[in-house]
Amino acid sequence: MSSITGRGPAVCIGDDVDTDLIIAGRYLRTKDRSVFQEHVFEDLDPTLAARLQGAVLIAGKNLGCGSSREQAVVALQQAGVQAVVARSAARIFFRNCINRGLPVFIVPDLFCHEGNEIRFDTEKNELSIAGKEVRSLPLSARMNEILAAGGLVSYIRRETGR
Repeated sequence: MSSITGRGPAVCIGDDVDTDLIIAGRYLRTKDRSVFQEHVFEDLDPTLAARLQGAVLIAGKNLGCGSSREQAVVALQQAGVQAVVARSAARIFFRNCINRGLPVFIVPDLFCHEGNEIRFDTEKNELSIAGKEVRSLPLSARMNEILAAGGLVSYIRRETGR
């Protein structure tokens, strides 16, 4: 099994950030996904998009609640988010992260401050937050395989040879 590792500065948001706050519905009609990059989190905090390139998004409880829109995860990827760490996440958002190949970690007792350096390892379910080691809830072996393949479509292509 392959592990995805990375690091970046923490960009922190609060609890109950729904998919419409991640990328507003008014931007979903375009086929040009680069539009998402400039408008991600626009209705929550217009300054967030500029800070996301190379960052690790840190969230409170119930991240990605609201709708099942996959574009919320695509918007995070387009903005340059390397991984998502949350106290809890809506199940469909969590699975959309896995299916799109965006590492996601659930840490119920999460602590973090804006700008803290975050290091992560998907296979070990480990994070280092400002030098302190923490473990996330474990991902299944299959979820780690999907992440390592770059997402569900790539995983299926690899497995089926298509």
